Amino acid sequence: MDPVHDPCPCVMVIFGASGDLTKRKLVPALCNLAQAKLLPHDFSLTGFSHESLTSESFRQKLTEDIKTFATTPVDPKLWEWFVQRIQYSQGDFQDPKAYQGLKDQLEQIDKQQGKPSSRFFYLAVAPKFFSVIVRQLSTVGLTKEDRGRWVRVVIEKPFGHDVDSARLLNRELREVLDESQIYRIDHYLGKETVQNIMVFRFSNSIFEPIWNRRYVDHVQITAAETVGVEHRGGYYDTSGALRDMVPNHLFQLLTLTAMEPPVSFDADAVRGKQAEVLQAVPPASPEDVLTRMVRGQYGEGFVGDERVPAYRSEPDVPPDSNTETFVALKLAIDNWRWADVPFYLRTGKRLAKRATEIVIQFRRTPFVLFRNTPVKDLYPNKLVIQIQPEEGIALRFGAKVPGPVMKIGLVNMDFDYVRYFGNSPSTGYERLLHDCLVGDATLFQRADMVEAAWKVIQPVLDVWKALPPRIFPNYAAGSWGPAEADEMMRRDGREWAQIG
Repeated sequence: MDPVHDPCPCVMVIFGASGDLTKRKLVPALCNLAQAKLLPHDFSLTGFSHESLTSESFRQKLTEDIKTFATTPVDPKLWEWFVQRIQYSQGDFQDPKAYQGLKDQLEQIDKQQGKPSSRFFYLAVAPKFFSVIVRQLSTVGLTKEDRGRWVRVVIEKPFGHDVDSARLLNRELREVLDESQIYRIDHYLGKETVQNIMVFRFSNSIFEPIWNRRYVDHVQITAAETVGVEHRGGYYDTSGALRDMVPNHLFQLLTLTAMEPPVSFDADAVRGKQAEVLQAVPPASPEDVLTRMVRGQYGEGFVGDERVPAYRSEPDVPPDSNTETFVALKLAIDNWRWADVPFYLRTGKRLAKRATEIVIQFRRTPFVLFRNTPVKDLYPNKLVIQIQPEEGIALRFGAKVPGPVMKIGLVNMDFDYVRYFGNSPSTGYERLLHDCLVGDATLFQRADMVEAAWKVIQPVLDVWKALPPRIFPNYAAGSWGPAEADEMMRRDGREWAQIG
């Protein structure tokens, strides 16, 4: 099978190619793109890692891995086409000789193609190697764009661990790369429903006029996980829920939900509007952090029928760890559209259900009309954008219950992606990899977005560092987090939406 699409030859180089991300996500995503004929005819994949492999043994490894991690059965002819285009380059990330070897290998591919191949380098490595790899690539001339060839670098999160480190990393990257060459990836944005937020808002005239402070009471964004830290205890304990989820995943959902209409879907037009949202979030005072920001750490408990250990009992986690595994934040966006509308964000591990949702709760209608009827309460309309595990959109509204007495029941209008458009097995990386191939950076973070996000949470990091928690663990695994998160909502006369 020959997935001809783009006539431009292209080589993808994956640094950290022997790791989990490559076999679980990247290679299955590339197979799905090939199946959809969205890879260039002259596409090649080169793996770079310290592990002692040859090109042949790397191909054999991926051939076994794809049987486990493919999202749909792989056509044997397609895999044969794909595996013939795979090579491997072994070396240390800090060894200049290894990069010269990589350059020689890529130049050999150019000779075989008879013309220069564009290149994109995927950094599936620890953050400490981001700058190292980019500098080494520049030293041997592999970041240079010439002869019609483009060069792009894809960087996984975390992009810094605070404001200063994010600024430093941006500065180091821009010493050798143009901003247009840097693709800061967030796999959440590969999900169809996330991308559909803009389409939903800006292509439907019935929603955009009410998407503002006049009609919206508040917004909730939840990213809940039932899993613990699994095999990432060592990394997670240096990061925590705030750094791991908020400045990237949750803020991407926040900005897409709250941004002003861009003049076009051009990458910089969209990202400029997203950056404006983050820049409009007022910095939190120490008092704000104490009253509007909640942290938690899970103790032992039950997730479903399974008894699970406390965070401090997880592998590679110190028994006295004060790292948070749950965060709830109340944020404001100080602009004309959202003044006085609170945005509540929460994320955590070992919660009751796995779900990512955005809830737009509209203001209640006046009760005057129903005051002399049996109706005791009017419930607000809610728009729920479901991102995972099922992707869809639901609108809740009131309707009269059949019968002689005036009663109002709540009903949902549901849109489910699978039901309407069919199931499209995906890793979540297909759209992002394809966008990188075609040069569409809309779904990738720009430098100013990254720094603005860290500015928002820096005051929280500072206060929490100065005042270690005294009551960890403070929620049971399998619950919805610490009681303080519910109390934060009750003080505002609100409550968290019921998930699912």
